[in-house]
Amino acid sequence: MHSFHPFRPASICLFLYTSFLLSCNTAPAKRYGFVTMLGHDTISIEDVTRQGNTLTSDEVDRFPRLEIRHTVVNLEDNGSIRHLEMDIHTPSEPSGQRDRKVVADVGNNKVHLTKTDSAGVVTRDFPTGGSIVVAHVPQMYSLYELYFAAALKQSAASKLPVGSAVQLRQFYIDREFDRFPLGHATVTLRADGKAEVSHDWLSGVGEAVMDSGFLHSYSGARSTYKVEVKQLAMPPDVKSFASRFEAKEAAGGGVKSLSVRDSVRVRIGAAVVTVDYSRPLLRGRTLLGDVIPYDYVWRTGANAATQFTTSVPIKLGGLAVPAGSYTLFSAPHKTGVDLIVNKQTGEWGTDYNGTFNLGTTRMVSEDAVTPVEAFTISIIPGDSRHGKLLIEWGTFRWIAPIEVQ
Repeated sequence: MHSFHPFRPASICLFLYTSFLLSCNTAPAKRYGFVTMLGHDTISIEDVTRQGNTLTSDEVDRFPRLEIRHTVVNLEDNGSIRHLEMDIHTPSEPSGQRDRKVVADVGNNKVHLTKTDSAGVVTRDFPTGGSIVVAHVPQMYSLYELYFAAALKQSAASKLPVGSAVQLRQFYIDREFDRFPLGHATVTLRADGKAEVSHDWLSGVGEAVMDSGFLHSYSGARSTYKVEVKQLAMPPDVKSFASRFEAKEAAGGGVKSLSVRDSVRVRIGAAVVTVDYSRPLLRGRTLLGDVIPYDYVWRTGANAATQFTTSVPIKLGGLAVPAGSYTLFSAPHKTGVDLIVNKQTGEWGTDYNGTFNLGTTRMVSEDAVTPVEAFTISIIPGDSRHGKLLIEWGTFRWIAPIEVQ
């Protein structure tokens, strides 16, 4: 027979005192949100709660495929991820393939990743070398916040001087995560209180403003993801945004790239001239001097490099161009714009290598009467030997004459 032993007063006091200490040592939860804008278009919305070493997020992004995510991240004291679970819903996928779960466990110098969906379970192990480990989703900025927070902790613990770079390892979360090993990320803490990040899945540098370990704002102006991110004091209604985004995706006939690929093919006398390029949208942005910096080489479009092909020798803006395929780049200046014809082809648009330049020529610059929303390259035939290459976006028009040799 078991006897019952009630709490003694001393036991009750000890229990209450211990509970009081635990409640005092547990930081209150902080709830906030993020909004990500590409010009006047909303790309992602996130509702975030952080308490101690746990981050919980409900997020929706359309980059370009709509994804709805619920994520819980548990961190080590140094800011490295210890455990992550992410449930992902993709409305545009066929029924039965719309939901998947990614779980990451970090320990023993490795990341153990598991993806579960209707096709089954896929697992991967990637060595970390003992590094601080973070996670990457292109437009999920609570994860970016963890980059910067971990770097701040590492910098303070190691007493690094201002301007020092902190190295991180990052794992990728997406349907095809198992194709990618761990990437590298570098966070540099600047003297002005800002922080910069560069990593394997970002072309260029992102810039953050931090406040007590939380991301206040982020700018992708110096990267190919020209987004602007702001922290929201009041968490957004993610469910409502997700419904609106899903309805817009369905009404538009399915998923479309943010910068749709297009091509133009025109005959000028004996020459067949083609251009294959991507078409970013204006989205209310300032282009020259902002989205397109002055005095830098620009990819002249988006995504993969813009390809130009001529079947016979021509002159393009006075530059002799033999028959063949080339990549077009440009370099805008306050006083004009240079067109660059490069002999390397098939590369991503930011992989410019000037050693392959065929040559450079100055284009004619004009102001558009009506702003052009979608970046457009046209070939306008004239007579049997002449035409022109026309590049338009926003309020600028750049023209290079074509002469068939």
